[in-house]
Amino acid sequence: MVVQWGGAHVWKVGDKVFALCAPWGEERDDKSWKVVFKVSDLAFQILTEQSGIIAAPYLGRFKWVQIQDRSAMSDDDIKVYIEAAHEIIAHKLTRAKRSELGL
Repeated sequence: MVVQWGGAHVWKVGDKVFALCAPWGEERDDKSWKVVFKVSDLAFQILTEQSGIIAAPYLGRFKWVQIQDRSAMSDDDIKVYIEAAHEIIAHKLTRAKRSELGL
């Protein structure tokens, strides 16, 4: 995890982003922080139909979602989806890079 882009917490595998948490909008308080992560095509379809979860701004076309309302998903479910995001992005790395990272 690195902090970049004006204070966003960005999780990467092999220099490729798979999740981030950052303040969105005008107000920069605890409630403005949104969680964004990569999902599968099916998960994207299911999650974006749920209240409090949208296609991530600028990233939705690449099947990323944004949790807008913390009550939309439990912390345990967020963890499962972020682990899946890690796998999705890690799978896109070259074989050499995955081997270098022990994946």
